Amino acid sequence: MKTLDIQKLAIKIGIDADFRGREGVQKLLDNKKQKFDKLSANEQEEFNKDALINPYLDSGVYNVSDDKEIKKVLVGIDIGPEELLIAKELGDIDLVIAHHPVGKGLAQLADVMDLQADVYNYYGVPINVAEGLMKERISEVSRGVNASNHQRTVDAAKLLKVNLMNSHTPCDNLAAKFLKNFIESKKIERVGELVEYLKEIPEYKEAMKIGVGPKIFVGSTDNHCGKIALTEITGGTEGSTKLYEKMAQAGVGTVVGMHVSEEGKKEAESANVNIVIAGHMSSDSLGVNLFMDELEKQGIEIVPCSGFTRFSRV
Repeated sequence: MKTLDIQKLAIKIGIDADFRGREGVQKLLDNKKQKFDKLSANEQEEFNKDALINPYLDSGVYNVSDDKEIKKVLVGIDIGPEELLIAKELGDIDLVIAHHPVGKGLAQLADVMDLQADVYNYYGVPINVAEGLMKERISEVSRGVNASNHQRTVDAAKLLKVNLMNSHTPCDNLAAKFLKNFIESKKIERVGELVEYLKEIPEYKEAMKIGVGPKIFVGSTDNHCGKIALTEITGGTEGSTKLYEKMAQAGVGTVVGMHVSEEGKKEAESANVNIVIAGHMSSDSLGVNLFMDELEKQGIEIVPCSGFTRFSRV
């Protein structure tokens, strides 16, 4: 496999794990194509044509200095110039794979957040309500990443002649689907039981060793879970805090997520929604591991770094 082959694989498995299903993702791509066809020639020239084939614009290939067969990859949650220097020092790394977005992927992080409206709708929030509340949050995230030094890591990769890509939402989709299936396979009544079950997952068990394992941020161990929703695992970053009230109205009793802001915590408390934070780096590692398993099946060696804990399920 070459770098672009790995990117295509990431998109494929991301779609396979998407809450919207393959049909829902295809509708998204078709809608973008219809909008593209209506643009003027100048507007089409400026349009990011990757959006016509890639539903996850926070993920992509940023540098291919040597389009070779990939045999060994350095993989990290956050990749910066320092990790690229590690790749050069190791000497036999064919490709560096980041989880969190860099370059154009970071600039387009807000583009994937529409997915969250569909996730909320999956759990019973009316789609018009979810879309309305997410629009404000998407705009906020778009403004927030606008001032970032997007190209810093990409520029370093070009200077060092290191192949570089990332996979963000595809891996988060894998983590969300895995957790959804795992939780639904258990008979869980209380929030404390949910936390104990999550600790069985290797990535979270490892996180426990450094004090960042699954924790209850809102609620208590004795609280009933009610309907458990995985609404804070995929879709770019944290969604609208105003949606906790709507989720409660839709019958959701507990949210499992990667992180929650103080404002979100307060909104969840007001709505009597329990929040269990599984962990950020550990949840990211879970999704990346599921992706890396596919590369391992192709005979590619995985070298973890930068917060990524490798557990193979092959």
